Amino acid sequence: MPTIKDVAKKANVSVATVSRVINNTGYVNEETRKLVEAAIKELEYIPNELARSLFKKQSKIVGLIVPHLSTYFFAELIEALEEALAKKDYKLMIFNAKDDPIRERKYMQVFNQYNIDGIVLVAHTEQYKDYLDLRIPIITIDHKLNDAIPSITSDNEMGGRLAAQKLVETGCKKVIHLRGPSFLITAKNRNKGFNYIIEQANIEMHTMDLAFVDPDQTMIENFIRKHLDADGIFCSSDVIALHALKALYTLKKKVPEEIQVIGYDNIELSLLATPPLTTINQPINDLATEASNTLLELIEKKEITVLHKVLPVSLVERDSTKKNS
Repeated sequence: MPTIKDVAKKANVSVATVSRVINNTGYVNEETRKLVEAAIKELEYIPNELARSLFKKQSKIVGLIVPHLSTYFFAELIEALEEALAKKDYKLMIFNAKDDPIRERKYMQVFNQYNIDGIVLVAHTEQYKDYLDLRIPIITIDHKLNDAIPSITSDNEMGGRLAAQKLVETGCKKVIHLRGPSFLITAKNRNKGFNYIIEQANIEMHTMDLAFVDPDQTMIENFIRKHLDADGIFCSSDVIALHALKALYTLKKKVPEEIQVIGYDNIELSLLATPPLTTINQPINDLATEASNTLLELIEKKEITVLHKVLPVSLVERDSTKKNS
């Protein structure tokens, strides 16, 4: 593979001159520029992007830290974010934290090594001071990390309320809430909104915590078995809801005639469920677009007028719930 030295030798100029031509910096007379460009073309030389980014102090790369790559919601979010950044001529470098602080610290070192222009943080972390110390523009998606760090979230409390209102309006008298880990802010807010409406309606409720990534099917089935007279289930994710539907099928409970089920996220799989799943829609494309725009404003040192944007969610009604009476 040819190097910048090979180009310089071929054009009979210095390496510094080749660098000025590649980076379009400094003065190079037109005749010399044409010689260098001809040498680059003939040798099929590809400039070292990392070296160029270090020289320009701009890599056009955004680092993304997610807690897991295996969830459908994060997969759809990553695709939407990559698309939004590509429109601005930026590349996305993905880091899978796996809820491991040691992995996070290693990634922080990489950010400096690769001259990352900005960071999108989706992973829940307690190391926000370390991120601030990097002095790299940063934004969070799906949760608010700190008052000083801009965030783009959807209205999780509103989502919980919408799910509860649907179950109340369709006559539920006893409900189950299969929620995500209670230490997560998103799960707390969805639970808060759901609980408020259910308590106002004086409806009996039973709650169980589950993992978002790999919820335990046996636990779900056993919990539902203990409350077979329940007539509504709200799940903090569509994946949990799909497990609930499987459990109800095993227990020979008819959906939605005997028990209704509502999920959260509106991932593509929710349409393929049997029956198709009623769910809370998170505006994934809007989250990605807002995050991209805000981060690029930070990179360009523009003033951010709204530090913490909260986007509305909506209820998508399908066949796992009854029609309002």
